[in-house]
Amino acid sequence: MNTAPEPFTIHGISMTATPIERQDEVLTPEALAFVAALHNSFDVRRQELLASRVSRGQRIDAGEEPRFLRETEAIRSDPQWRVAPPAPGLEDRRVEITGPVDRKMAINALNSGARVWLADMEDSSTPTWSNVISGQLNLIDALQRRIDFTTPEGKEYRLRNAEDLPTIVVRPRGWHLPEKHMLIGGTPLAGGIVDFGLFFFHNAQRLIDQGKGPYFYLPKIENHQEARLWNEIFVMAQDLLGIPQGTIRATVLIETITASFEMEEILYELRDHAAGLNAGRWDYLFSIIKSFRTRGPRFVLPDRSELTMTQPFMRAYTEQLIRACHKRGAMAIGGMAAAVPNRRDTEANAVAFSKVRADKRREATDGFDGSWVAHPDLVPVAMEVFDEVLGSRTNQLDVLRADVEPNDSALLNISATTGSITEAGIRLNIEVGIRYMESWLRGNGAVTIHNLMEDAATAEISRSQLWQWIYSRAITANGDIITHTWVEELLEDEFSKLERFEEDRFDDAKHLFATVTLADSFPAFLTLPAYATFLEEPKVKDMVA
Repeated sequence: MNTAPEPFTIHGISMTATPIERQDEVLTPEALAFVAALHNSFDVRRQELLASRVSRGQRIDAGEEPRFLRETEAIRSDPQWRVAPPAPGLEDRRVEITGPVDRKMAINALNSGARVWLADMEDSSTPTWSNVISGQLNLIDALQRRIDFTTPEGKEYRLRNAEDLPTIVVRPRGWHLPEKHMLIGGTPLAGGIVDFGLFFFHNAQRLIDQGKGPYFYLPKIENHQEARLWNEIFVMAQDLLGIPQGTIRATVLIETITASFEMEEILYELRDHAAGLNAGRWDYLFSIIKSFRTRGPRFVLPDRSELTMTQPFMRAYTEQLIRACHKRGAMAIGGMAAAVPNRRDTEANAVAFSKVRADKRREATDGFDGSWVAHPDLVPVAMEVFDEVLGSRTNQLDVLRADVEPNDSALLNISATTGSITEAGIRLNIEVGIRYMESWLRGNGAVTIHNLMEDAATAEISRSQLWQWIYSRAITANGDIITHTWVEELLEDEFSKLERFEEDRFDDAKHLFATVTLADSFPAFLTLPAYATFLEEPKVKDMVA
């Protein structure tokens, strides 16, 4: 039974959440002193960079368009510099599986046969206190080979081969997300610093002793200055623990439109710690919609289902990413296959597997060194494709894509997008958005809807498309103008169809969805009001064994 939280302070960090089982193993005085040192050294700069994001967004609203930076042209034109060579455990990344760090999902990922597990504390994880702390405990237990899980029904999950696990790469929260349960002087710590700091403090030396190292995925970066901040944090963190410089390696998700114009600069800032770039396709689409939401018909995109990687602006994005990475000796990692197999429907599975196979074949033949999947059943599908293309090679760093010229106009060639807006697309965005938010509010950040894995990024696409279509008075394929009133009517209709259950959060989810979709102003991230206002700790915590 939950009790009222009793705030306590260690090394200046006040913790306000109800404690969960075993949290003292994570929140040791030494670990908290380490996290506090990072916060005190870098939070002012983080806040400045977040303010710069707002200013940049206002300039784009006013008509400015991102371009390659003149002031960093010397970095792009210098042929000499390269990032550090691949670190142990990151030489072969042909298939990476993504997923949250809850106990069952962690075991499934570690048993999947993928080369890398992206242990996600960001878009597929809801930042309840129990999720934040139990995620850290699950990672410690996994690295100590003592992780297991038994469901209430008695089904057991255990490591099948504890000696041959995927390389673990942790994705902390983005710069914009606070950790509201940990404060210094009344100011919440950055969720990313909490996630990074606790994992690094407890596991860096353990990983080194196991022949690998502390590796990270960096989300939501918008420019090279934000990459520089992460690099400065890495330098300080390694110094504080006496870890050799360059031990940390980071792969940056290129999932904002502004970052796509600074890929080489981002690698340059992180060069001693850089492992590569990833094509974060779903957040990238969200960023485009968000950035140009008020800019008129040229930037209005069709139904989400039409936004495939073969659209011209998405092709330019991925080809530019491969070119930038391999020019500098960095890995290029492809986007996530979101299909979730339905083992009771062999026909649907065959169609899904065919689409995944085609997607991964395109990536492999383009020159990507690896790619993401969201489900263990897709690991052998993607592995087969990359095995065929790579042969005896461990990666494709030798594929330099000299045929691809830097082209900033191609990255903004949105008007060449094919497809249409339909009422079915509007309804699907509403359904997915509300169903995802309801699950998120109950503590689940990765949800299967219509055999697709939905996370915060795909929910962002759903609500931001609706906001943009309303603002632009976009017209459907049937000639209907999309208005605020019409979307409200469709929202009520779709809401009435939802299957309710005891203690569901659909009423809250509907209110939240309306807040981030129908308001006159556009909230930058749906997770901010969701976390600040709606998120509660679950009544029954999923305690760590």
